[in-house]
Amino acid sequence: MRIINFAAAAAVAGLIAVPANAQTLQEVKDRGNLNCGINTGLVGFAFTDENGSWQGFDVALCQAVAAAIFDDPEAVEYTSLTGKTRFTALASGEVDLLSRNTTWTLSRDVDLKLDFQGVNYYDGQGFMVPKALGVTSALELDGATICIQTGTTTELNLADYFRANDMNYEPVPIETDNEAQQKYLAEACDAYTTDASGLAAVRSSFENPSEHVILPQIVSKEPLGPVTRHGDSEWSDVVRWTLNALIIAEEKGITKENVEEMASKPVEELDPEVARLLGVDGGYGEMMGLPSDWAVKAIAATGNYAELFDEFLGPDTAVGLERGLNALYSDGGILYAPPFR
Repeated sequence: MRIINFAAAAAVAGLIAVPANAQTLQEVKDRGNLNCGINTGLVGFAFTDENGSWQGFDVALCQAVAAAIFDDPEAVEYTSLTGKTRFTALASGEVDLLSRNTTWTLSRDVDLKLDFQGVNYYDGQGFMVPKALGVTSALELDGATICIQTGTTTELNLADYFRANDMNYEPVPIETDNEAQQKYLAEACDAYTTDASGLAAVRSSFENPSEHVILPQIVSKEPLGPVTRHGDSEWSDVVRWTLNALIIAEEKGITKENVEEMASKPVEELDPEVARLLGVDGGYGEMMGLPSDWAVKAIAATGNYAELFDEFLGPDTAVGLERGLNALYSDGGILYAPPFR
């Protein structure tokens, strides 16, 4: 392992000013589709299936929002974005929504003029190394070459962690998870660091996943979630409450299969919060400029939060993640949606 000094992590890309009085919801309605920014490709979160269609945990949120607005989860145009290009694409209006493994931080919220609409995955940064290297702890990586995506919080966390532990490393900059996979497998770096979920996703795509170890240290908090531009509260409401609707649906046992049947019941037969969520009682959809049954359409299109997790990330998938912190608060996790009233 070579030892070199590491320069300060690169600053994220500058942004274009947000248009005043932005009305994204109306623009999306007039256009007839949602423009959604996603990862360039990450197993479980954003990937193309055998038909070339985008699928995944983050992609599903785009589909849920489109279903809430248009009753059509296919009314989405996807734009693949790297860590460097994602914020500029959002700020410029190229995409309406960013649903791409993005960490909620103060500087992004305040300085970059972004609005985070909740957390859809609680994560933390880890390290992956070849088992043959014999490394069992991140504290053994002094002098290592490390593959790191530019324009990410992981760059800064990496510098902090090595500085705090009086260690050195040589960064090997990469743009995408696919490039990281190629360079890591080509032994261009000793270790790859990113969100632990991303490590599990990338490892699952290897020919021999068992030959690679994710080290036990988690060196940061990485609350990942959907992002919109500052200055458009109406649009932010739609995205935030679509995510919340999927979480509340899990809390209330509303699934992709039973949501329409539940929505057809008289109000007196339903849990009051369920009645409000499904548009049977109140006028909550209209408050947001959506049909009364917007949440029914969103849940029917993608399933509730647990269904999405199990389909794309859970123990029975190639990624193989446990719910952990992402379990409902009532099940020992920290996943929690505000009351629907």
